[in-house]
Amino acid sequence: MKTEQETETNTPPPTNGETAAVEESRRVRPKWLVPLVAGLCALALVVAGGIGWKIWSDRRLAEAKAACATASDAARGAMNDWNTLVNGDAADLLEVKADQVKDAKTIDALKTALDVEATEYEGCVADGKDGLETAIDELDDAAAWYEKHAGSLKKAVDAVNDSKLAKTIDTAKTLLESSNGNVQDDKTREELSKAIEAKDEAAIAKASKAVNDSIAAKQKADEEAKAKAQAEADAKAAAAANAQTQQQQYNYQQSQPQQSWTPSYPYGGGSTGGGSGTTGGSTGGSAGSSYGGSFGYSSSDNFGGARPGGTCPEKACGV
Repeated sequence: MKTEQETETNTPPPTNGETAAVEESRRVRPKWLVPLVAGLCALALVVAGGIGWKIWSDRRLAEAKAACATASDAARGAMNDWNTLVNGDAADLLEVKADQVKDAKTIDALKTALDVEATEYEGCVADGKDGLETAIDELDDAAAWYEKHAGSLKKAVDAVNDSKLAKTIDTAKTLLESSNGNVQDDKTREELSKAIEAKDEAAIAKASKAVNDSIAAKQKADEEAKAKAQAEADAKAAAAANAQTQQQQYNYQQSQPQQSWTPSYPYGGGSTGGGSGTTGGSTGGSAGSSYGGSFGYSSSDNFGGARPGGTCPEKACGV
């Protein structure tokens, strides 16, 4: 077996032509070519790296901007929900009085939920990625604040509404019981009962008004009927009193004593006057008499007939 030295020794040496070609190539290649190539390669790597970094940075910035926009929308939505409650249902319920709810503490809780200072945020105003990420954190905190306080405010609003409905139902039940037999139209009570069962506050308010109106209508009708009956009774009493008065006057007149009267008949031409009365005769046989009395009545004729000459009661005189 040949050794490695023997193998190398046995390698045929280059020919004169090959040696000349190698030496010629070394003489033709300039010395600056290698550093230039190396520099160009390094520059290419730097440029490629810079372009890659720029692309990567731009992509990260775009992602940060998109994330910030999403966070801003979430914060804005949570803030709008809060403001809607504050300026809507919560503001309306602040007008509710303590006697309009079953539990007045619910109104106090509502006021407490409203007595907070809302958080503020700037939004996506930064240019760089780091600034945008800081803005995202602030927006997330703001959204969390608004979501938390909107939830607690919603609970306070619901509590006041429930307490208000409970008081309305209690009042309606009292009205339903007290109105039994006191309404002009009992259908109004039926509608109120249905509204109470449905726990519909608007329907309860409407039905309660109808019941109260029906109660007022019945009271008015009852008062008018009572006034009419009283007027009729007063008229009958007045007529009876008048009849009684007339009867009393008649009875009084009948109870008075009647005065007696005796007419005088003077003989032969009588005369009126007071005195004891005389009798006598005259030629022709005429007779007469005179009677002195309080009536001052005289009678004189040839036949002794009475003739009115003064005043006397009709029953006594016969004329």
